Amino acid sequence: MELICPAGTPASFREAVDAGADAVYCGFRDETNARNFPGLNFDPAELREAVAYAHARNVKTFVALNTFMTAGKEELWYRRAREATEAGVDAVIVADFGLMAYVAEQHPTQRLHISVQASASNPDALAYLVENFGAARVVLPRTLTIQDIARLARRVACELEVFVFGGLCVMAEGRCSLSSYATGKSPNMNGVCSPASHVRYHQSGADMVSDLGGFTINRFSATEPAGYPTLCKGRFEIGDSEAYAFEDPVSLDVMDQLDELRAAGVTALKVEGRQRGKAYISEVVSTLRATLNAAPRERAVLMARLRSLSEGQQTTHGAYEKQWR
Repeated sequence: MELICPAGTPASFREAVDAGADAVYCGFRDETNARNFPGLNFDPAELREAVAYAHARNVKTFVALNTFMTAGKEELWYRRAREATEAGVDAVIVADFGLMAYVAEQHPTQRLHISVQASASNPDALAYLVENFGAARVVLPRTLTIQDIARLARRVACELEVFVFGGLCVMAEGRCSLSSYATGKSPNMNGVCSPASHVRYHQSGADMVSDLGGFTINRFSATEPAGYPTLCKGRFEIGDSEAYAFEDPVSLDVMDQLDELRAAGVTALKVEGRQRGKAYISEVVSTLRATLNAAPRERAVLMARLRSLSEGQQTTHGAYEKQWR
């Protein structure tokens, strides 16, 4: 199975390549990708340099064009698809049907991967994407069990990629509007979930309070690490209790189920984290590469190295075991 690793900057890209990635995914510096944050992403010249660096080391480059096009501004997404193709990328990762059609018609030799943002998760949906747009691979939403994936793999004619490590988005991808309500910025249109410009921290007695767009998201005691405020991982008063409404702020880690994923028919293992720094990328990618190469009995010890880098210093199997609250 391929190890697909994130890169938010050229420096992180090189770290991912050198640490053992089979492919690195990145995006342009605008709303065509779902990690549209200040200080991140690539311009066309940087992308060309990254592709050359990767190809010289037998590593692939994927470009995420994984937001939905804005009516009347489609040319921006079309231009980025052209520039990615001209840069020699090995695949574009697309969520919008209109952009899929454009790539299939205008760049028929360009390999097309379907983004997790498209939320394609059943045989009919995947068959439609393969037949109409020539999709070579689909990145599955993080809402399926391994048994679900195995049943799907037996009925589709494309490769399957799944998330195995990193930040866990608990929503059905491509359908979340929570950040939009709080900030006016859409994850799926503007590529920004919980933008830093709308985040505030302030002291309230001995507690640290985190706000997003004027809404209080969490309150941390002096002994708790103060996490980044996202509505889906907020702690709220619900009835007579105070709890995380959707899911705890923890990271996904299913690297202890590699054999099961392989048997299910998974082609590629994806790591989340394009907003992370190069030190994080280096440590995570090198550890995952070592884990993939290790005997099953050695994997737990290797993965334990990453616990301190996980959100809240905790990990979960997430929906792979259907244990959502």
